[in-house]
Amino acid sequence: MAPRITSQRKLRREFWQTFPYLPRRKITNYSGSGTMYPTVTRCAFVDWLDSLSKSGEISDELAERATLD
Repeated sequence: MAPRITSQRKLRREFWQTFPYLPRRKITNYSGSGTMYPTVTRCAFVDWLDSLSKSGEISDELAERATLD
């Protein structure tokens, strides 16, 4: 079966459509020199990404390189 999602852009779009209630506003990172998504958003993304990879909806390669930004 061919993967359903083949690009990071499509992956991010589907993530935000699937989880519209998660915080999108970035917060200051731990070192204070940049920004990051809140922990709940990052954890949800990783768990969701893992489930898509295991079900074959995305390739292992896409799962390895995918980011929210």
